[in-house]
Amino acid sequence: MNLASMQEVTPWLMSMGVVVGKAGAKIALIIVLGLVAMRFLRLGVQQLEALLARTGKPADVDAETNRKRASTLTGILRTIVVALVWGVVIIEVLEQVGLDIRPILAGAGIVGLAVGFGAQNLVRDLISGFFIILEDQIRLGDVAVINGTGGLVEAITFRTITLRDFSGVVHVFPNGTITTLSNMTKEWSAFVLDMGVAYKEDTDRVVDVMRQVGEDLRQDPAFGDKFAAPIEIIGVNDFADSAVVIRVRIKTRPLEQWNVGREYRRRLKQAFDARGIEIPFPHRTLYMGEASRPFQVEVPQGKAPAGA
Repeated sequence: MNLASMQEVTPWLMSMGVVVGKAGAKIALIIVLGLVAMRFLRLGVQQLEALLARTGKPADVDAETNRKRASTLTGILRTIVVALVWGVVIIEVLEQVGLDIRPILAGAGIVGLAVGFGAQNLVRDLISGFFIILEDQIRLGDVAVINGTGGLVEAITFRTITLRDFSGVVHVFPNGTITTLSNMTKEWSAFVLDMGVAYKEDTDRVVDVMRQVGEDLRQDPAFGDKFAAPIEIIGVNDFADSAVVIRVRIKTRPLEQWNVGREYRRRLKQAFDARGIEIPFPHRTLYMGEASRPFQVEVPQGKAPAGA
């Protein structure tokens, strides 16, 4: 290569070097900004995880479950944030290199649209599951009623909730199809009893007996720690066909309302029997009035009936 050719190539090389240098500097700056953004976002996600871990109610003693819930949620958020940040970084780097990113964005948009239409039920399940876990509506070990089906919660994911009913049947509900969710054991539970006694009984005396039975049960070492509060006598709740109905509520620890309720019923029956308090049962009395007496048939003495 002669001197003239080198003189012609040198300005081009210098201009290319300047362009490459500027592009490289911009690319390096973009990557640095991406790393800095990731650092701040990581700190923000950690603060959010600590905040979620402290959102348990005062009665909530399951700190490990609360921590796992917070870790699961922040893990999903961290993945989304990382994908978004590095997606923006890659697009900016490609633009600095000189590639036309518009066809890439258009193709990604078309693919995303097709996937969105094909997997809309899956996306709905994932979003619903995220908010179910975020709002702490239900946890493993709870007893819940979902869409009218009750059971023990055995598994919770971002896509489904699994219940096992009393008969051992497993029910799986996609989160996006859940229309009603009733948690029977969140923070505390309650046993409610509508007790019917005969109309002849003194309701004040009956209430005293029911309260005494409840207090004796609460003082029992085998059942005392299952109570969350003293027994509540709501009072006379209804006048039924053959009974005066008195309502009682006992607040218990989660999942203990059935054990406490069965024992309370057993002791209450014994207490009523010992004090002669009548527990009525359905019965019917038939009365034939004088106005509807049957016809009397008289046969004269000494004559046989015709046709005998």
